[in-house]
Amino acid sequence: MFIAVSLAILITMGLALARALVGPTTYDRIAAVNMFGTKTVLLIAVLAFLAGRTDLLDIALVYALINFISVIAALKLITQGNCHSSGEDEREVEKREGE
Repeated sequence: MFIAVSLAILITMGLALARALVGPTTYDRIAAVNMFGTKTVLLIAVLAFLAGRTDLLDIALVYALINFISVIAALKLITQGNCHSSGEDEREVEKREGE
């Protein structure tokens, strides 16, 4: 049963990787990379269960958090063109350029 689940996750990861490479838009590619990361977390969790090692679940959770933060950063970079935390830095640059 768990082998079938692992194979299904691997097939889904392959399809997500194909979508990330061929995706027509940037947002499709980012969604595919996010799905690939989510499936990686699921695969780590299944393997941790099969091996009886609960410490791998902590690694899966950390990987999920890193995946989430990186997708948010990529989306912000694409939509706004920068990763600044506030618009204050942009105003300072514009002020210096105006002088």
